[in-house]
Amino acid sequence: MTPPDRLRALLAKPGLLTMPAVWDGISARLASEAGFETAFLSGSCVAASRLGGPDLDLISFGEMFDSFTMVRNAAPKTLILADGDHGYGNAMNVQRTVSAYGRAGAAAVLIEDKVTPRALTAAGKPCIPREEARMKIRAAVQAAKESGILICARTDCRPTRGIDEAVARIEMYVEEGADILFLDSPADETEIRRAVEASKGRPHFAVLSPGGTRIIPDRNLAEQLGLKIGTYPTAMLSPAIAGIQSGLAALKAGKAASDLALPPAVHNATLGYGTYDEAAKPFIVPA
Repeated sequence: MTPPDRLRALLAKPGLLTMPAVWDGISARLASEAGFETAFLSGSCVAASRLGGPDLDLISFGEMFDSFTMVRNAAPKTLILADGDHGYGNAMNVQRTVSAYGRAGAAAVLIEDKVTPRALTAAGKPCIPREEARMKIRAAVQAAKESGILICARTDCRPTRGIDEAVARIEMYVEEGADILFLDSPADETEIRRAVEASKGRPHFAVLSPGGTRIIPDRNLAEQLGLKIGTYPTAMLSPAIAGIQSGLAALKAGKAASDLALPPAVHNATLGYGTYDEAAKPFIVPA
């Protein structure tokens, strides 16, 4: 089965599908070894990793695709939903983005309706006109036919244009053939229910990490509301940042390691030194 077909099969099963947010080789491999079959290549996590800063649409397609390659190589069996942002331009850019991820083995790709380039402010999420958004998703769905990659259509217009416009866009995305729908920044349970209903039985994706002004349902409530995929962009990234800060504080205090550090043997085993040695044995030239 292809990655998109495998993801479709997972989405057909009951319950909420948890997608850890990953950004590089070690985050992807650890998520895979923890038993997660899927992961979200998060733009915010990649921005933090590559730029050392917030996700303000500064990451390029090339940088995101390079991160996808790292993730795919480190965890080849993991089904990746790639963050395609706004497609990095117009409808033709969207097609290039979708085709590239599909050929490279992504199971799904997210396309959103935010304005690009972003206004010079960190506030707000201005969105393109509705019909322009329609054409982007139409282009994405058309490009997806080559590989079968699933299209996750996201609307960010709730904060700036209201829930009625956001729901209308979700309905439009369903008409255009999107496979997965995503309402960003819902204010309450009622808005989530409206978005799920507008998805017409197709899977609905949600960010379930704490933070922001959106409602953050727990896993049980998310299932009750009809959400199908939950991702947690800060669940791994935030503890990783805290661990790095702890290590730096230990060095400044004159210590060799933080109290959070893994024992050396565990550290080496986690990175796979033993696995490498086993794989290399057949190729060792006898003395």
